[in-house]
Amino acid sequence: MAVSSCARVFSSFECRSDPDFSAAPRFEKLGQGRFTARLNAAAAGTAAFHGLSSLILRFPPNFQRQLSTKARRNCSNIGVAQIVAASWSNNSAAHGAPASSAASSAVDAAPATAPLSVAPVELAGDEDVVVSEGCDGNGAVQFQGSVDTSYSSFLKSDGSMAIHAAERLGRGIVTDAITTPVVNTTAYFFKKTADLIDFKEKRQFSFEYGRYGNPTTEVLEKKISALEGAESTLVLSSGMCASTVLLMALVPAGGHIVTTTDCYRKTRIFIENFLPKMRITATVIDPADVGALEAALNQNNVSLFFTESPTNPFLRCVDIQLVSELCHRKGALVCIDSTFATALNQKALPLGADLVVQSITKYIAGHNDVIAGCISGPEKLVTQIRNLHHVLGGTLNPNAAYLIIRGMKTLHLRVRQQNSTALRMAKILEAHPKVKRVYYPGLPSHPEHELAKRQMTGFGGVVSFEIDGDLETTSKFVDSLKIPYIAPSFGGCDSIVDQPAIMSYWDLPQSERAKYGIHDNLVRFSFGVEDFEDVEADVLQALEAI
Repeated sequence: MAVSSCARVFSSFECRSDPDFSAAPRFEKLGQGRFTARLNAAAAGTAAFHGLSSLILRFPPNFQRQLSTKARRNCSNIGVAQIVAASWSNNSAAHGAPASSAASSAVDAAPATAPLSVAPVELAGDEDVVVSEGCDGNGAVQFQGSVDTSYSSFLKSDGSMAIHAAERLGRGIVTDAITTPVVNTTAYFFKKTADLIDFKEKRQFSFEYGRYGNPTTEVLEKKISALEGAESTLVLSSGMCASTVLLMALVPAGGHIVTTTDCYRKTRIFIENFLPKMRITATVIDPADVGALEAALNQNNVSLFFTESPTNPFLRCVDIQLVSELCHRKGALVCIDSTFATALNQKALPLGADLVVQSITKYIAGHNDVIAGCISGPEKLVTQIRNLHHVLGGTLNPNAAYLIIRGMKTLHLRVRQQNSTALRMAKILEAHPKVKRVYYPGLPSHPEHELAKRQMTGFGGVVSFEIDGDLETTSKFVDSLKIPYIAPSFGGCDSIVDQPAIMSYWDLPQSERAKYGIHDNLVRFSFGVEDFEDVEADVLQALEAI
């Protein structure tokens, strides 16, 4: 059994059953539902105490649940090391019942030879004791309404925003912890029916059921919105969940969408095989074929243009500003899957897109340990998608939300390293005699290089290239690599490599794969945050092995 080391410091430990409440604080209203606790004059005039156990503070009924952690720590400045007031129940406070021994025993004792002088203490600023104005003595204050992110307007860089947005000074969960707490609950209670009615009629903010929202997840949503410059963000259980719910929510039955040839295969499968069941048809165009887009808009009642930029796996880029102007003239929405770019390399909403969808699994979470997706955009559109999401489910677990928030703290550092490594390796690969072709928007040889330079600040950490050889030769190159994992996905700290012909298209015959440009010698390499020299040496030795 663990033994406390306190005995080595304090010679005795005294528990009083008759605490002195003469030093109880008074509460003065500061306005806007905020109160400050101040010591009364009697306490201020006390010269010394014979041990800390003679000072115990009494609070109004259930007030201990409403104290912030920092406010409790502030009490130590007046001689109280810890306050445990769980024994004050509504009934005992209302009827004047004595405090339990558990409350009085929760006070640390000071050495008798070191009496403590107490001076008046004034709590100010973020050290005020905060009480919700609408709260009575019947329950605890857990949330303070939706998150106000206006405090973060002084943050100019995406890196700082990724760390602090929706958390420092702006978190709706009442706590002074630096890290955002994980709220593991499936439902949220109301103290009385009147509170429930106030919530239903939008006079009171609260959460209701885990599928409809969670305080931890809300922090993540606000953080992503801050990075994207969006009014609202919806986080879901996967990137594919985000894409499918968005399409079903915004495209009416019998509607028409436009998409691009190069895209994530599962997205194509949903568009080709499942949307037709809802009588939704699609036109597929080359990412850079603006003429084909105009023709589709003129010939069909298009509801949505859905594309990736950069695309998977050839990293083609779409002129977001131009296609947005063309689509908006015809009343069509524009959604950009920006997973390969992230908000740090490309901000699609300011360029004119209506919505941005991302697989959080990749760069945003960044550690290959959580699956999630998100949709960012105007409140009106995101709410429309959110309403369907509440019906379908696909809810993100709050523990996963916590992991993503933690991962985002280093997002700018990771992306910066991955951008740098990928660009340098793309140049090396393009110059190597055993590499037939390289696909990377940061290279002048890329068909949308000039466009990428205009609308992107970095070109991402994924490089696709073709080995000068067949399936077996390419597999030998992949197997000779020592650093990257042979695995699906991308964007994490660990480098990952795969042959799309095997990893994603093996169920199709070679002729069918070729229709999508997926040849046997194609390699997709996602560079992690390893040291560049190590990655370079590994790639070069693998090329020498073939």
